[in-house]
Amino acid sequence: MGRLEFLYRMELPHRAKLVYIYLHDRMDKEKKAWPGLNTIAKDLSLSRSTVKRAIRDLEKAELIRKEPHFRDNGSATSNRYYLL
Repeated sequence: MGRLEFLYRMELPHRAKLVYIYLHDRMDKEKKAWPGLNTIAKDLSLSRSTVKRAIRDLEKAELIRKEPHFRDNGSATSNRYYLL
């Protein structure tokens, strides 16, 4: 089975599959990616709320783990997404 073939067989909304493939393409050696929601939305021509729903779908399916990150001053920065 190919690297992503399992994804095509899963019963997930197309938005979740699209975002998973996007994150997969951008992951590092630790299977971690950290694009911002606005970046994902712009790159995939989706709304920010659609991307947020896709992230929730992927978390519920246990395909990713989202980890919030913060700057030294305490303000939020892009989440880290770990592909499981």
